[in-house]
Amino acid sequence: MDLPVNLPEKLYLLAYDPRRARTTQHSTLNLLLQAAALTELLRRGLLYEEGRKAVARVRTGAAEAGLDPYSAALLEQVKGARPRSWNAWIGRAKSAGRDQPVRRVRDGLADAGLITLRPHRVAGLFPVTLVTLDDPGAREALAAAVTRALTGPLSRVDPADAALTALVATGRLRSALSAGQRREYRGRIKKLAPAAGPVPRALTTALGRRMAGQAAEHAAMG
Repeated sequence: MDLPVNLPEKLYLLAYDPRRARTTQHSTLNLLLQAAALTELLRRGLLYEEGRKAVARVRTGAAEAGLDPYSAALLEQVKGARPRSWNAWIGRAKSAGRDQPVRRVRDGLADAGLITLRPHRVAGLFPVTLVTLDDPGAREALAAAVTRALTGPLSRVDPADAALTALVATGRLRSALSAGQRREYRGRIKKLAPAAGPVPRALTTALGRRMAGQAAEHAAMG
């Protein structure tokens, strides 16, 4: 079984619902994947924090080896931009078009042979892309890693699994962690969060702003 090694790819697979054959959390998944990419870059030492802002390292060497395409593209964006806060970078995730994180991460997984994409038309009119897991066991293994991070000895939790679990919990990714589990393991999640650095707190801020914006739009329409 081949498992992805980068956090955005892992998070995408956890957001996939095998029963419905599609990803969930559509309103916030782009933000979650952006946060996962930032965390991956931070974990690899490609980004660091200075004055509560994300800064790219000038010389990275082998740290970029094996980086997923979306995280690599985001790194180039950070390199070419003025320093911004973590939540500002999360909020810059595109929500539509070819450059949105969901599509870019999905396409990278397809190129890696982990999922299959098939064009389809709903009611014969509206084009969509159907996603199939080539190896459902890969998603099951990732879900098991989240469970171990929450229930196993803390000293044995892999830092990448700790970071993944913290992002899943912060993003309220229900396909991987129910609301009841988040409440039950609240204390453990706090202990895992440092593995993702400042990103979980920034993700909370970005999600709050997105939800407030959506609520304002609905109120204006009403």
